[in-house]
Amino acid sequence: MLAALSIRDIVLIERLEIDFSRGLTVLTGETGAGKSILLDSLALALGGRGDAGLVRQGVAQGQVTAVFDVAADHPVRKLLADNDITDDGEIITRRIQAADGRTRAFLNDSPVSASLLRDVGELLVEIHGQHDDRALIDERAHRRLLDAFGGLEGAVTAVGAAWRAWRRAVEVRDGHLARIDAARREADYLRASLEELDRLAPAAGEEVELAASRHRMMQSEKVAGDLAEAVDTFDGSHSPISSIVGVMRGLERKASLVPGLPDAVLKPMGAALDLLEEARGALQVALRAADFDPRELERTEERLFALRAAARKHSCTVDALVPLRHGMAADLADLDHGEEKLAAFEAAAAAGEATYLKLARELSVARAAAAVGLEAAVAAELPALRLERARFIVAFEQPERQAGPEGLDRVEFHVQTNPGTRAGPMMKVASGGELSRFLLALKVSLADRGSAPTLIFDEIDTGVGGAVAGAIGQRLARLAERVQVMSVTHAPQVAARADTHFLISKEPVTDGDGTPIGDRVATRVVRMERAARREEIARMLSGEEITAEARAAAERLMAGG
Repeated sequence: MLAALSIRDIVLIERLEIDFSRGLTVLTGETGAGKSILLDSLALALGGRGDAGLVRQGVAQGQVTAVFDVAADHPVRKLLADNDITDDGEIITRRIQAADGRTRAFLNDSPVSASLLRDVGELLVEIHGQHDDRALIDERAHRRLLDAFGGLEGAVTAVGAAWRAWRRAVEVRDGHLARIDAARREADYLRASLEELDRLAPAAGEEVELAASRHRMMQSEKVAGDLAEAVDTFDGSHSPISSIVGVMRGLERKASLVPGLPDAVLKPMGAALDLLEEARGALQVALRAADFDPRELERTEERLFALRAAARKHSCTVDALVPLRHGMAADLADLDHGEEKLAAFEAAAAAGEATYLKLARELSVARAAAAVGLEAAVAAELPALRLERARFIVAFEQPERQAGPEGLDRVEFHVQTNPGTRAGPMMKVASGGELSRFLLALKVSLADRGSAPTLIFDEIDTGVGGAVAGAIGQRLARLAERVQVMSVTHAPQVAARADTHFLISKEPVTDGDGTPIGDRVATRVVRMERAARREEIARMLSGEEITAEARAAAERLMAGG
């Protein structure tokens, strides 16, 4: 239900906060007081078309916020979840309308598109009037309402599942057939390419391993040359080791002639010679480690270049050669065994179609039975609404290629307004007043099935009075036992049925001292208690001058008399 509505700077409304209740709420007031402004504001918060003309004169932007309290299992919550919108309880829609025409939309304070806001709004509120029955413009809504009346939602779900299974089977069949056709056209190329790839036998990740191995061996080749040169330095004719050994031998022979020579000179030279021998040994070990087979480098490069050449030929990466090879093999297998597989896929598609058609035809039979019941239920409501000579008809068609996830049927509500006239689509044949009364009869017959949690009726009692207006009020009250109902009305018989009554008026804007500010006016909305309600209903009965008789009549209406 709509729990609250906040309006800022929209047309004649500077600031307005309204809390709503369950049951039947009516909004009354003189023509031009601003009732349509409230509905336009709510429509804006529900994703309706933005209009710069809605912004109050002299301000940059207006804003409307609507707060809804709906059941935990209401479909709108799934829509929020599907769009990653936070849902912690209340659902809050907000729309900002700028004076330059731009708008911004929000759901639970998350920015969203106007189209998503509109989708959410359609699940939360239905607005019906003599010239704006948006809920019935789309023929698919007629079918959904009929299904709701007959309790056929489960059957529709089963038909939808069968439809999707059938279409998936058809897609698999058609895809397989397309692959067979493509394989036939490219069979020779496929076989030659597959033989080439089979000989090459690429492996996943092989390019990376080969490139790393090649880089390692190329670096080893460079390092090995440097190491060999270093070893030659230690082992060649100019080796420092041989020179140091010769010097040491000469000094050893003269060691007795020079006191301290062994410790001061020969001992350090011996230590240096030991370090040089250690370095030579380490160089020889490193040279053996850096040694590689040049033929291995050649084989690695040949393999790597062959893989890259194949990848260039097939316009893919080297790693993609593996799945490409498997795909080619699968395409040839489809060609070689395609007829056998195709027969299985065709059988699956045929079985899916048979299952779908069986369920869809059963649904059509159930819909036909529900249509009889809905026609009778609506017919029972029409006489009291001054439509006793009219007929409500649920028209069925099953056009060619109509099959879809909701079955085979095209359903449209038709009416015949008078005997002898041609029946036709309700949206085209019925006048504004007749359409709103047909709609009310339909909604009462459906009760809360197939309905948004909030229904708003905009002056559907225009042009009627007396007993018909009373009948409209009775039916709105019955409907309000199951869903929240709001009615903008000029009929005292309807206003008297309300659980909550708001008076909408247009008053001068004043300063703090109560002095009018120029000729500015603003729309005011006041929740009325019983005494004030009686006065307003009496005004609706008698006009500007409220008589005692009007007050007494208002009291009787409020008492249900």
